[in-house]
Amino acid sequence: MIQKRVFLLGKQWRPSSRTLAVVNPWNGETFAEVGLAGPDDIEEAIVLAERAFAVTRRLPAYMRSRICAQIASGIEARAEEFARTIALESGKPLVHARTEVDRSVSTFNIAAEEALRLHGEVLSLDITEAARGRAGITWRYPIGPVAGISPFNFPLNLVAHKVAPAMAAGNPIVLKPSSTTPLTALLLGEVVLETEAPEGSLSVLPTSREDAAPLTEDPRFKMVTFTGSADIGWDIKRRAGKKKVVLELGGNAGVIVEPDADLVFAAKRTVFGAFAYSGQVCISVQRAFVHESIFSRFVEMLKREAETLVTGNPLDEQVNFGPMIDSKNADRIASWIANARAGGATVVTGGTKEGNTVAPTILTGVAPGAEIACNEAFGPVLAVEPYTSFDQALERMNDSDFGLQAGVFTQRLDRSLRAFNELEVGGVVLNDVPTFRVDNMPYGGVKDSGFGREGIRYSLEEMTEIKLLVFNHERER
Repeated sequence: MIQKRVFLLGKQWRPSSRTLAVVNPWNGETFAEVGLAGPDDIEEAIVLAERAFAVTRRLPAYMRSRICAQIASGIEARAEEFARTIALESGKPLVHARTEVDRSVSTFNIAAEEALRLHGEVLSLDITEAARGRAGITWRYPIGPVAGISPFNFPLNLVAHKVAPAMAAGNPIVLKPSSTTPLTALLLGEVVLETEAPEGSLSVLPTSREDAAPLTEDPRFKMVTFTGSADIGWDIKRRAGKKKVVLELGGNAGVIVEPDADLVFAAKRTVFGAFAYSGQVCISVQRAFVHESIFSRFVEMLKREAETLVTGNPLDEQVNFGPMIDSKNADRIASWIANARAGGATVVTGGTKEGNTVAPTILTGVAPGAEIACNEAFGPVLAVEPYTSFDQALERMNDSDFGLQAGVFTQRLDRSLRAFNELEVGGVVLNDVPTFRVDNMPYGGVKDSGFGREGIRYSLEEMTEIKLLVFNHERER
């Protein structure tokens, strides 16, 4: 039976004559229909968010903290329902879906803590004779209604990274979830309704890209936070006007593996980083640069590790590798692999497609101009290449339009620091893969990977403005 869902506008569930089909990526079956918000609904949500801001901006820290903690508890109480919903609509294996749910609980709990730490500082201003007797204090104030646009690959935790800091700061948020995975966000809306969040704090509006234009363009939104593809992200920035914009975009993240690394650990982590959720992660390992002295041995280790992955229905407890989100993306990755082979690449393992599932694929000898080498694959494909010197590895890692995160496996402190100083990325992970992320760390990239940072404390800085108060405590006599 196809389940019917309505969208959330403030505290009201609204039906719609237009619906969106939600398709199970594993079997291609439509299992749900979700009502689509139209232009009038979006206008009403904006008005409601503006009205709510008059309340949320004045919420004391303990109340903002309590609301975030209540949401965390609500998710935890329905953890298995969330995990199965994620697996059904995104094709993410349950083992990874459950991890995402756990992370989202942590994300809201971190927000509950950071809401209590959102404060300013005291400034000594008497640094010149003319400023004698002056001092100042700063404080952070919420900026106003926020528009959030989230992707399909983490339909709960990447929504949480927009909703949690907005609520911790005192900003209402209107959320457009991915059209392929709207059910998880609507389930989060159910949880929020059970908390003390004021009316209008959150609206969840599945809608078409055309109807969603006000989320980017309407000046009543003071910020738009977007996670998704580079093309769409930079177009949002172009249309956003004077509002704040935070863009978490794509990448083709890489790892460097030095001869002194723990190769067993490096191989296990590289396979995890490349193939978790079929590579549909912004910081998925797409490129591996391995020192020539260990190259052949390491490639064989990668092959053995990749071939232990269990492919199948994401709802199967034993499965840890599932389908891609849809046939369009599965076909795209299959064509990229075929093009790489035509350009001289060797398939070490994988390279096949069945339905929406592309087998975990490892390639060597990929031509520098191939799509897999240059663009974001966002699929289960890993290109492995040898290098002769650490300088060469750094140079090749930087030869990319993207710069999100990078991983370096080495025991040498000097090379670790060189990688940190020279790699053109938002984060360097030593002795692990760039796919590593904990939800309190600053997360974001440079170049075509976007700008601004997520991670609750850093999102709070993006979602607030500093205001300065100067006072004269020594009047001239």
